[in-house]
Amino acid sequence: MRQSLGGLLATALLASAGVAHGADPACKGTLYLTLDTGNMRHAEAIAEILKKHRIRATFFVAQEKTLRGDMALDAGWAGYWKARVAEGHAFGSHTWQHGSFRKDEAGGKVTYRLMDGSQRVLDAEQVCTELKKPDLRFAELTGRRLDPLWRAPGGRTTPNTLKAAEACGYRHVDWAAAGFLGDELPSDAYPNEALLKRALAGLRDGDILMAHLGIWSRKDPFAPMLDPLIGGLKARGFCFATIPS
Repeated sequence: MRQSLGGLLATALLASAGVAHGADPACKGTLYLTLDTGNMRHAEAIAEILKKHRIRATFFVAQEKTLRGDMALDAGWAGYWKARVAEGHAFGSHTWQHGSFRKDEAGGKVTYRLMDGSQRVLDAEQVCTELKKPDLRFAELTGRRLDPLWRAPGGRTTPNTLKAAEACGYRHVDWAAAGFLGDELPSDAYPNEALLKRALAGLRDGDILMAHLGIWSRKDPFAPMLDPLIGGLKARGFCFATIPS
């Protein structure tokens, strides 16, 4: 899976921003748990796990369809997001339509494939709009703007997309190879215990972890495994922090 900031945060960013974002200088290492919206099925359960372990995560939010039949940034979710803001978590954009940036086109444009399979060609301003709409909507719901961070759905970016995002103030955040927790993989081939064992063994200082608040396709949800995963990582001496902005 994709990896960019995972190996850099521990060295270039942690020294200057770690303590302010929840890192403890006595820790043996720092990890960064990130959570993409998905269908929000386990949103409340994950929030309780984070509170239990007293850690903060970085949420990447998009206007995705939820298991309740509404959308993740509809008014009905305002209470959920306000509670997470009050708990001190960090938040970034996951695009508005949760589309996929497929390939660069001439003139700085990019092909953007939507969830229904249709495609559009976006210019730099339209890319920026895709990132800003969740930001503005989140502020309407919570009174707080997103941090200047974003994550492309599937982690898929292009040079034109990254350039456009940077021009309007958003830095892209990938995840470490070991930080791909596998909650979107088929559970028959990747059972929870195997994913948990792999993560506990493979994660290293500075790694960014990635999971979702709900996945449509997985029959045996991974979300409850965040409890033993976080507990096991803390037992190894790791602390958790939000992505520095």
